[in-house]
Amino acid sequence: MALDKDTVARIARLARLNVPEDELTPLAGELSGIFAWIEQLNEVDTANVAPLSSVSAVTLPLRADKVTDGGIAAKVLANAPGGAVYVEPSDKNAGGFFTVPKVVE
Repeated sequence: MALDKDTVARIARLARLNVPEDELTPLAGELSGIFAWIEQLNEVDTANVAPLSSVSAVTLPLRADKVTDGGIAAKVLANAPGGAVYVEPSDKNAGGFFTVPKVVE
């Protein structure tokens, strides 16, 4: 698929890229080369090739599913932006959350 200068300019505009006029022709050649390579890959018969996620049979190590930290909600929630208030847990609410000023009417 050969691209011309006008097509590359349109692609650049759609992608919101500022490509100078003098770079459009070389870029068209480079993109045409990439598309030619992709077309060459499309000619390869992959009908009997099973999908895979890696070229080597590697299994990830597993770990026990247990909580290794926690109970530091106050420290984590101390990073709240200004205007947010941390609500401590009590018998009336679950707590551990922020109340923030209303920003949407």
